[in-house]
Amino acid sequence: MEDILYTISVYTENNLGLLNRIATIFLKRHINIESLTVSSSEIEGVSRFIIVAYMPEEQVKKIVKQIEKQVEVIKAYYHTNEDSIYLQSALFKIKSSLLFDKRQIQNIIKKSNAQIVTVNRDFFVVEKSGRKEEIEQLYSDFLPYGIMQFVRSGRISVTKDEMRISDILKKQLN
Repeated sequence: MEDILYTISVYTENNLGLLNRIATIFLKRHINIESLTVSSSEIEGVSRFIIVAYMPEEQVKKIVKQIEKQVEVIKAYYHTNEDSIYLQSALFKIKSSLLFDKRQIQNIIKKSNAQIVTVNRDFFVVEKSGRKEEIEQLYSDFLPYGIMQFVRSGRISVTKDEMRISDILKKQLN
């Protein structure tokens, strides 16, 4: 069985301790979570977990079923990269002097379609949204010049197919 990168979407009530229980499901199966994002969803009062991990399809089916057994979980789905539209965001903090002294920095920013979000005397911050590979490339491009700080978000995604999740969730909540 080949490990495939899956995105698992979990729609849930926002309750204390749920994140720990979901993480434990992966821990017990020795599956590393590559990315985890939690946010509000399109339904008021419903949160959405987006979990990204490598595993065989048989395993992801079992994990989704176990996640759905949690009391607060309304519904869980899994998708491949081909089924989803997804992005990550990253922030890079770099010394301001480089922005003015090294023309290459400006070229790197333009080439990567990143944007400068703030500039002050000591540093500037660049934001890049895109695929993981694009962010890693920008990181590699900035690395020789020195990165003061770097942070990358977890994956955010929506499915390519219409899921009518709002209708499904409304029915389950009523």
